[in-house]
Amino acid sequence: MSDSASFDLEGALRPPLRSLRGYEPIDPPEQVAARYGVAPEAIVKLDGNENPYGPSPRASEALAGGYAAHRYPDPEQRRLRDALGARHGVPPECIVAGAGADEIIDLVFRIFVDAGDRVVIASPTFGMYPFGAEVAGAELVDVPRRDDWSVDLEALTAACEGAKAVFLPSPNNPTGGLLPPGAAERLRASGAIVVIDEAYVEFASGREGGHSGSPSLADRAAEDGEGDEAPLIVLRTFSKWAGLAGLRVGYGVMPASVASLLMQCKQPYGVSTAAEAAALASLEDAALLDERACEIAGERDRLAAELRAGGWLEPAPSQANFLLCRLAFGSGAALREALARRGVFVRFFGHERLRDHVRISVGTPKDSERLLAALSEARQEVEGGAA
Repeated sequence: MSDSASFDLEGALRPPLRSLRGYEPIDPPEQVAARYGVAPEAIVKLDGNENPYGPSPRASEALAGGYAAHRYPDPEQRRLRDALGARHGVPPECIVAGAGADEIIDLVFRIFVDAGDRVVIASPTFGMYPFGAEVAGAELVDVPRRDDWSVDLEALTAACEGAKAVFLPSPNNPTGGLLPPGAAERLRASGAIVVIDEAYVEFASGREGGHSGSPSLADRAAEDGEGDEAPLIVLRTFSKWAGLAGLRVGYGVMPASVASLLMQCKQPYGVSTAAEAAALASLEDAALLDERACEIAGERDRLAAELRAGGWLEPAPSQANFLLCRLAFGSGAALREALARRGVFVRFFGHERLRDHVRISVGTPKDSERLLAALSEARQEVEGGAA
C-alpha cells in the first residue's frame, strides 16, 4: 500500500481558474470544411476578420528566408521597436511588441491586475478582455453599449472610478464603431489604466496612409502622463492590416515608464525571428498595405449597401474590416449553419444581445458575390425555421 499523498488537480488550481469558461476561438478552416462536407479550396472564410490579400510581397519574400531560424530573437526587439517608432513618430522605448496584441493584453493583466481588482468593459466586445479578467480573478464590470452600439461615456466614466483598468477597442469588435473623440482622456481622469485596442484602425475613416484626421491615439499614448495621470496604452497588430494573423505579432504604444515594466516582466522571446522579419518587411511595404486597407474599406461599404438592399440583414455602421448584421427574422446561429452548408463561413456570437446577428468579415469582391449568392439561397431556409 502506497504512503504517497494523493494529488487533487482541481484543488491545486488557483481559485479563479476552477470555473474558467475560456475564450472561444474560431476553428481552422480545414476542420470546419470537413465538418460541413465542403472542399477546403471551395470555402469562403469570412469568420476571422483576416486580411483576404495575405502578406505583402516584401513580407512573403522575407518569410522565404530572410531570417535566422536557428537563432533566438533579439529580446530587446531593437529593430522592430525602432521601425515602429518611426512609423508612429514616437520614441522606440515607448513600444513593446509581442506574440500578437493578445500578449500585450495578457501582460497588462499580469502586471497590474490583482485578484479582486475591478476591470471595466463595454459589451459586446472582444472576448480576450473578460477572459483576462477571469484568469486574474478580477471583478469584471460591464457597462453595456447603447442600442446603437455606442458607448455610454457617462456610465463608463463612473464605473472607472476606483477601477484598475478599462479595455475598449476602437473600432470595436464585433460592432465596428469608433470611440467618440476625447473619450480616452476623460476615462484617464478616473485614475484607471486606459487600454485602447486599435486592431482595426487602419480601416477607419481618416486612417493612416495619407488621410488626415487619423483616429489613432498611438502618439498620445507615448506621452508621459502629467502628475498622477493614469497611463494610456494603445494596442496595434499586424494580423489585420498586414495579413500576418498566423505569425502572431502585435505591439503596444505607451509611456516609456510603462513600456520598461512590460519589457522587464514579459517572456524574452515572444516575437519569433520569422514574425519579426515579416513585420519589418511589412513596414517597408506600408504604402501598399495602406492601399489594400482602403480597398477593403471600400468593399466593406459596397457590401453593406448590397446587404441592406436585400431587405433582411441590417449592417451596423462599421469602421473596421467586418460588418455586424442584424437579421429581420431567424437566428444568427441558423444563418451561420445555412451559410456553412454552402461553404461560406461567418461568425455567430452567443452573447444575449447578438443572437439575431452574424458578423461578416470583408473579403475580396469575389468573396462578396459568393456570400450574396449563398444568402439568397439561405433566406427561405432561415425564414422557414423562424416561422
